[in-house]
Amino acid sequence: MMVREIESEGRTTKQHNHSSGDDNAVVVTIMEKFHALLFKWASGRVEGGWMKMRVMGMALTLKEEDAAHWVYRGEGAVNLVLAYTGSSPSFIGKVIRIRKAPKNGLQSNGVSVRNSIALTPHELVIWKDAHQLISSSDKDIADQLYVEHVMKPLLGSNFVDAGVFMLNAFDAFMLVLVTRHFLELVEKNVTCYRPVWRVDAARVDTHCDFGLLMSDHSLFAHAEISSISSSQGPSPCLSIEIKPKCGFLPMSRFISKGNAIKRRITRFEMHQTLKLLQGEISQLSDYNPLDLFSGSKERIQKAVKSLFSTPQNNFRVFFNGSLILGGLGGVAKNTDVCIAKKFEDELKSVIQADDGLYTEYLFTLVTEALQNSGVLDKLLEVQKLDNIDIEGVIHAYYDITSQQCMVCKALSEEQAKTYASLHSASFDESLRIVKDYLIAATAKDCSLMLCFRPKNEEDSRLVYNNVYLESTNQAFDFKVYFIDLDLKRLSKVEDYYELDKKIVSSYKQMIKMDQGRNM
Repeated sequence: MMVREIESEGRTTKQHNHSSGDDNAVVVTIMEKFHALLFKWASGRVEGGWMKMRVMGMALTLKEEDAAHWVYRGEGAVNLVLAYTGSSPSFIGKVIRIRKAPKNGLQSNGVSVRNSIALTPHELVIWKDAHQLISSSDKDIADQLYVEHVMKPLLGSNFVDAGVFMLNAFDAFMLVLVTRHFLELVEKNVTCYRPVWRVDAARVDTHCDFGLLMSDHSLFAHAEISSISSSQGPSPCLSIEIKPKCGFLPMSRFISKGNAIKRRITRFEMHQTLKLLQGEISQLSDYNPLDLFSGSKERIQKAVKSLFSTPQNNFRVFFNGSLILGGLGGVAKNTDVCIAKKFEDELKSVIQADDGLYTEYLFTLVTEALQNSGVLDKLLEVQKLDNIDIEGVIHAYYDITSQQCMVCKALSEEQAKTYASLHSASFDESLRIVKDYLIAATAKDCSLMLCFRPKNEEDSRLVYNNVYLESTNQAFDFKVYFIDLDLKRLSKVEDYYELDKKIVSSYKQMIKMDQGRNM
């Protein structure tokens, strides 16, 4: 009922796209009332579950003495990821996500941030069909509910692990309580491993009293490894993390004439130019996402080799959970002869080959697994939910947020006609456009983790996909999981639009400079 009332209000206000501030205030007030009612309803349903999680979590409280067993694995804009190296059965094979706080004064000021608003009023309407998601009152938990109830059905349950377990028929998470002393020592221990620009931007939020415990997908499950009673011990585990990026060229009619190059050059290639100009990378990558998503073994292998040559933040390799290639939280060095030789030596306990062929056979192994699993087809399908490009989505965004369209404002009356159909669309259609774009944005920015181990014939109880490497006469168990499937925030849509303009502009500028040199 509440959702229908807001949708009705949305349809009314949509007719006044250039409405006054008072009209916007009415919408916000209604949305805030909805949020308050929804939160009260959600609290009644899940508060008991949360209290039980706290009781369960008391046995999993991380204190100062535990900090030494958690090592830096990586980080994103919002969270720090730590991997466990100790011997506690509760944590073996797990990683923990710890919230970060920006170094600009916007911290939680000593107050626990568990009850920070998970979704804005407009986001509550966008995700209204994901009932569990809009019931959440915490941003971290909302991210995981988004993975479970939005991304998992789209990408396939066999490829997605949201870290969710069931409690009293409602979704819950393995939340671990953390003391301030634990977080302070973690901050001290990991600072030297973090990229300098990450350290300058944010620190561990020592006022947040919980972390999110999740499976470490660079390993096979600890219990399964332990169940193999081979005289040679557990098989070594090799994991490859790939950030595929966008695997198609947009063909939207809403792409302006000045940006038509987007239909011919991948977003990844154009973005490389901007990153080079900004000093984020030292060399352009030869990686082409269209190769990875092509379905051709030759082109997929070419893509994997290109990622290996210039890993940047798009390619990492782990051996038994420890990083052996790529960067931690930032852009990795290019793979020179020395790095390649050291990496080749690390593969000798996993792949049987002559010297100089280990890495080549790894490329073949990864290619076979990617093609056999069908995981890239699933990902591409979800990426293509963005079928009108950010140049079209931005207009729907302004409509559902009841703002004047700043893009059309800057255009002539004739130019604005191109987007008239978007502004005359129904409120529901505008919601769908923005929702699909946000889902696609998650799919374009996620990573794949492929985990391999030589197949152990002594234990047939463990059922995994397997791939045969003909060149070495070896069979491997493997699993594939998507990671980093976090919810993209509605408030970032304008930023995405501005970044898109900047990416295209820098690439066109580079072309002009190259043409000038060749004249």
